[in-house]
Amino acid sequence: MKFVQIPALGIDALEIREREVPTPGAGEVLVRVRAVALNFRDLRVVQGLYDPRMPLPRVPCSDGAGEVAAVGSGVSRWRTGDRVAGIFMQDWITGPAQESYSASALGGAIDGMFSEYVVLKEHGLVALPAHLSFEEGATLPCAAVTAWNSLVVQGRIKAGDSVLVQGTGGVSLFALQLARAAGARVIVTSSSAEKLQRALALGAAEGVNYREVPEWGKRVRELTGRRGGVDHVVEVGGSGTLNQSLI
Repeated sequence: MKFVQIPALGIDALEIREREVPTPGAGEVLVRVRAVALNFRDLRVVQGLYDPRMPLPRVPCSDGAGEVAAVGSGVSRWRTGDRVAGIFMQDWITGPAQESYSASALGGAIDGMFSEYVVLKEHGLVALPAHLSFEEGATLPCAAVTAWNSLVVQGRIKAGDSVLVQGTGGVSLFALQLARAAGARVIVTSSSAEKLQRALALGAAEGVNYREVPEWGKRVRELTGRRGGVDHVVEVGGSGTLNQSLI
């Protein structure tokens, strides 16, 4: 089988290698990978900006989907042919985050999904709904789950709420779609007029170009009228955006 690995940090160092298809052990599942998604995190991992001390070589990419090719002894959840996607942190199954879970992060702490076949733990997989393609399913584990947790689990979003999403990256676009599905009004920021138009086509009510409007936080507040601000902010910019998010 073929796989991609990072033998040294840097995009130019990426290489395609070959090895035997692995055999799943007890409690493990062999997945034939049909699609892999690219997140900004994956780029930073390859560049060495995510964890410069990451052990090498490493197979990149945290998100992927495929079908079960074989199961190890004791596996009861999955059968050959099941359509599945890997979860980002293989050992974070439920409950609050714990520092120890980070040691099971695909495409960073451990080898990721950029391979024709991968072996994952039985509990490190979720079923892929029949109406989703492998490509669609591969985009869900990091970006979509983050957006869902932010708006639905933590934010308890409801119809009539207003939401600010920053930029048009994966988390923000999933947040836009989830918010619209919940009946919320969405305002999107971007430095690209073209991307703002695409966001409007996806259901955003307003778009703010932060290059043209440097004090975009005030503009977003104005757009909410008497509400005096949005109900939810999907904050992805950190120190560069937090002050304006809090206006």
